[in-house]
Amino acid sequence: MLKNKILSFALFATITYSASAIGGLATIGFKEPWYSSIIKPSFNPPDWIFAPVWTTLYLMMTIAIWFFWHSKNKDINTIYIYLIHLIFNTTWSVVFFVFHNMLLALAILIVLIGLIIVLIVRFKRVNIASYYLMIPYLLWCIFALVLNLNLILLN
Repeated sequence: MLKNKILSFALFATITYSASAIGGLATIGFKEPWYSSIIKPSFNPPDWIFAPVWTTLYLMMTIAIWFFWHSKNKDINTIYIYLIHLIFNTTWSVVFFVFHNMLLALAILIVLIGLIIVLIVRFKRVNIASYYLMIPYLLWCIFALVLNLNLILLN
């Protein structure tokens, strides 16, 4: 049983952090000089804050899906939604930093937030810890939405 839990955690961590790695590579490879040249709102966080925040959020997401997976009343559709949401999470970084398309990135972020809300609702029915672990992620993505919208308005 313990072996299965360790393997499932490793699998979920690998999948979740793969999304992080792809998004990170897109950001690192294509962010500059474009991002430095655009006008940012006064509440734009410093660049150094994003890596630790996202690393923490990806860990919380991994734990949330892992707790859900080991719950009695889990359903496979929620796992599929989780995987689909990771695709949208990764796609935002590519669209924003590689293609510099802030408007499409905003649309992707709206879909992503909707998927996170669906996951939170589904998690709450099955595992309350999973529910709480996803709330900071939702709040950060809402902040990202406000930031993305302001970047569009300013540029």
